[in-house]
Amino acid sequence: MGYMNEYIARRLSANDLEGELTTLISAYNGLQKTCAIVYAAAAGKNIPDAALSQDDYYIIHDLLRGVTSPRVDVYLETNGGRGEAAEEIVRFLRSKFSEVAFVVSGEAKSAGTIMVLSADEILMTETGSLGPIDAQVKIGRSVVSAYDYIEWTDGKREEANKTNKLSPFDAVMVAQISPGELSSVTHALKYADDLVVEWLSKYKFKNWRVTETRGIPVTEDMKRSRAQEIARELCNHGKWRLHGRSIKASDLESIGLRITKTETNPKLNEIVCRIQTICRLLFDSTQTYKIFATQDNKVFKRATQASAIRNAPGMVIPEVAEADVKCTRCGKVYNLYVKFTRDPKVDEQLKKKGRIAYPKEDKIRCDCGFEIDLAGLRNALESQVGKKVIV
Repeated sequence: MGYMNEYIARRLSANDLEGELTTLISAYNGLQKTCAIVYAAAAGKNIPDAALSQDDYYIIHDLLRGVTSPRVDVYLETNGGRGEAAEEIVRFLRSKFSEVAFVVSGEAKSAGTIMVLSADEILMTETGSLGPIDAQVKIGRSVVSAYDYIEWTDGKREEANKTNKLSPFDAVMVAQISPGELSSVTHALKYADDLVVEWLSKYKFKNWRVTETRGIPVTEDMKRSRAQEIARELCNHGKWRLHGRSIKASDLESIGLRITKTETNPKLNEIVCRIQTICRLLFDSTQTYKIFATQDNKVFKRATQASAIRNAPGMVIPEVAEADVKCTRCGKVYNLYVKFTRDPKVDEQLKKKGRIAYPKEDKIRCDCGFEIDLAGLRNALESQVGKKVIV
């Protein structure tokens, strides 16, 4: 039986899953003699804050500030985000810990890949993947690959030089590009490249002292040259084709990176794969979209969707409100009422209308198995009304 089916068969609640995650992190620490932190973001949820952001840096800094271990292992899942945030996280880790490892079992793309390349050791499962390292930049209303943008503009410049003209469509498109915009895109791509070269040569290659084939001493120039070669390969869209392309451990080894494959250590591999499974279950069965967790502390970011929040007819605003909450998995709507008074007549009146009381545990377990977290809804109502919800 696979890990996913095992956990589903056990019918674990969200609290049980969170407890299992803590247990797995503790087991990882005991096995690897390290301090592990899980930072995972839900790739499939259309939430802007799911991207790597500056707030993530503050949370990671807070969770690790009291750690005394010389090594940290970061389990990372992200589709990327702000390169500046990735840089701040890495600089904090490198200033606090003498050794940094990144563990990848899902996807660590874009800015996530840049972070992974700052490691002393990169651990990957068979399912883990990185991606091309070019920056994502906002052009108008769209977010595009800096590499693709520069490749297109360079191609049109070369075409114009050769033929002395452009098609009407291309001419209109080129006319909308400002020098400042082109410069910022170029700098964004160079910024990612510079970070990778700096971190690879300084950290990943710090113990590379003799070449494998010729047995000659490795100089700092040789380390930097190898780092530049790897950065060029990871920026090569002609090779990877897509910004979201999955680059596996074997691909990374083929361009000169040493990867620790967790499959060589069955116990380690099981723990890491179970951590990935728990994160997926939390993302799929609750409204959690970001997980920050150590053995001792955790922060979960959750989104609450309410299709409507309104006053119950005939009621005074501060006494009661109605909220229709929709399950994001199956679409079932739960018609709640939320009290700000202890008047029992409120319960009697609204239950006759078919409404259900706001739950004490701030959660609804949908018939489909999805757990709807209502903490965000409660906070919003209390802020709006200026009174505490009574359950």
